[in-house]
Amino acid sequence: MRKISFNDIYTESHLVVGTELYSHYHNPEMLIQYDSNYLQFHRMPTLQEFIEAATYLKEFHQKNGQKHVKFYFPENRKPSEELIQFFHHQSFEYGYLELYAIQPEQFPITDNHLDITIRIVSEVNFDDYLQVQYEQDLEFGEEFAKAKPALYRRHFQDETFMQIMSYYQGTAVGSLEVIIKEDTAEIDGLHVHQAFRKKGIAQRLQKFVMDQFPNKTIILVADGEDTPREMYIRQNYRYLGFQYEVQKVDLKKDE
Repeated sequence: MRKISFNDIYTESHLVVGTELYSHYHNPEMLIQYDSNYLQFHRMPTLQEFIEAATYLKEFHQKNGQKHVKFYFPENRKPSEELIQFFHHQSFEYGYLELYAIQPEQFPITDNHLDITIRIVSEVNFDDYLQVQYEQDLEFGEEFAKAKPALYRRHFQDETFMQIMSYYQGTAVGSLEVIIKEDTAEIDGLHVHQAFRKKGIAQRLQKFVMDQFPNKTIILVADGEDTPREMYIRQNYRYLGFQYEVQKVDLKKDE
């Protein structure tokens, strides 16, 4: 099996500028989605290089009416202490992501549950999917939630995506998306409504993906400081690496 890296993770954006130091990605159709509008460093920048790159991205985003800047650092490299102190002093949000992979046959045996039904999203239940996604997206603000349905509709019509729903006793309670590539299937946006967690729904959503793509490597990214990563470890996913990220929201012109 070839080596899986963060380069295999799908990004909903387009390359705008590429330099020796970084690549700048932008999505004019989803200006409010931070993960689609960012700068990716190819090597770890010095403090001065970061400040210059941040100034460039801030000016670019402000011209487009965007209120954030976001940066990803090279895989498996931690920013210098000088950079970290700068992030804290300048009130950047600072954290890291972890990359996981599993072969479908390694996923734990999961029995069916009479109360839980998993379905691929179709014309019949697409409205259910939009409702579940809207409730989840509200965590990031009403403007963001109202902007997302157009993206979900594009994915629904794209054969490289599969949208999957979970129902508990007939009520739509969870969902995820799969990005399908030649030898990988990436789980993205795995979510179960808070009132229905700890019932095995998330595991059955994942098991459905394993059954759909038995010959692909299943990959996903988790927040390095969040509890779902513990679930993935218990489920036999392999840890492949980390990537640091920083962002700042509600920029002022004088920052």
